[in-house]
Amino acid sequence: MNDTQTVDLFIIGGGINGAGIARDAAGRGLSVILCEKDDLAQGTSSRSGKLVHGGLRYLEYYEFRLVREALIEREVLLNSASHIIWPMRFVLPHSPDDRPAWLVRLGLFLYDHLGGRKTLPPTRMLDLQRDPEGAPIKDQYTRGFEYSDCWVDDARLVVLNAMDAAERGAEILTRTACTSARREGALWRVEMTDARNGTKRVVMARALVNAGGPWVNDIIGRVAGTNSTRNVRLVKGSHIITPKFWDGPQAYLVQNHDKRVIFINPYEGDKALIGTTDIPYEGAPEAVSIDESEIEYLLAAVNRYFKQTLRRQDVIQTFSGVRPLYDDGKGNPSAVTRDYVFDLDVAGGAPLLNVFGGKITTFRKLAEHAMQRFRATFPKMGLDWTAKGILPGGEIEGADVPRFLHTLQREYPWLPRALAGHYARVYGARTAKVIGGAASLSGLGQCFGPNFYEAEVRYLMTQEWAETAEDILTRRTKHGLHISAEEKATFDVWLNGQMARSA
Repeated sequence: MNDTQTVDLFIIGGGINGAGIARDAAGRGLSVILCEKDDLAQGTSSRSGKLVHGGLRYLEYYEFRLVREALIEREVLLNSASHIIWPMRFVLPHSPDDRPAWLVRLGLFLYDHLGGRKTLPPTRMLDLQRDPEGAPIKDQYTRGFEYSDCWVDDARLVVLNAMDAAERGAEILTRTACTSARREGALWRVEMTDARNGTKRVVMARALVNAGGPWVNDIIGRVAGTNSTRNVRLVKGSHIITPKFWDGPQAYLVQNHDKRVIFINPYEGDKALIGTTDIPYEGAPEAVSIDESEIEYLLAAVNRYFKQTLRRQDVIQTFSGVRPLYDDGKGNPSAVTRDYVFDLDVAGGAPLLNVFGGKITTFRKLAEHAMQRFRATFPKMGLDWTAKGILPGGEIEGADVPRFLHTLQREYPWLPRALAGHYARVYGARTAKVIGGAASLSGLGQCFGPNFYEAEVRYLMTQEWAETAEDILTRRTKHGLHISAEEKATFDVWLNGQMARSA
């Protein structure tokens, strides 16, 4: 008797695309397993520019369908997770040495109208010598533009999709590598290995999704033993983090001499996130790191426009990611499409869907389109549903985070405002689960640093698959940017003790 578990859909890859597909499929009533060899969002999906945006510069490459889809998705995602996604205004100082003003105006006009903008404010012209947004900009730049896009906590977006999938019945396996997938008649025989203890497991699946991101081609050949005529092109994008050097909540977008655009965004209150670069990459995706030339490039772009000079010693932290762009044959990395492409392989029986490309902003639509490809395989599955779906924590009345924060402080009057604000922005309506039964600050347990208490760590470990310090300090939260080296060492000792006791 064969008692091997059989599921409808097996998904390889715990980035935004894999987690989004798992959520969508589970919500349609399918049985789902998602397998990720590392932590959720450990690769590309935690190393983005952290924007939900239409991609203003993609208009230059006539990517109108992608831009329209992304602009529509901005507001869909804003409504689904307003605690981790919020509107941001971007100031674009105009340099006559680069794109002409009429071209920028035309692009912004299309940006305002192409995607049926409903709630975000429209573009406006700025006098940089008079308007306060121009205060940090060098005097030679006299006019600019201001437009809307949205900010997102990228890694949390992945985790929330995985949580929603799990709450709808999906099994989420982190630190579990898919080592082999082979067709056996109308099913896939999938083998997995748990990286923590070497335990092996076999399941059968009616369909397989390869959402491996930078590893998509490796999975096609080495893991699944199949072929595809499509390829991904790996492009490295690097960011630097510095102290914030301007007043106000606005972000900036500057044009560089090479026609690339650089974002300078407010980050974690008192910091700035600056990026990104676009460099062809041929190494192992997990080994990616920033080069000194990239740091110099980003600093030079900022210093071209801003009065305050940034120096190498101002760089607090850096991170790099590998974007798995669909290889459309374009020579310039900046011109390579950011659109996504599917390769559905049914030649051998059980279907395999390979996912190439994609971006944070369009992940939900990508997942929806992916599931539509399985209509023939799962004719009884539910209809499209995620456009109206709310992600865990986003169940805030009126999607109004300030009002929710006020409610939070009324319900927990002992909670300091800064801590309440942190919980509201990271956990939203799930904050009560983080606080648990605590009735005072001491009830939250050991304090490891500013707004960083034991209760939050325990929640992340029991509810969000967090296991290591990096999972907690870098991906689930950004506490790592706010605690000292001594505080981190104390936390590491505590966490190692917890893990040893639970082993």
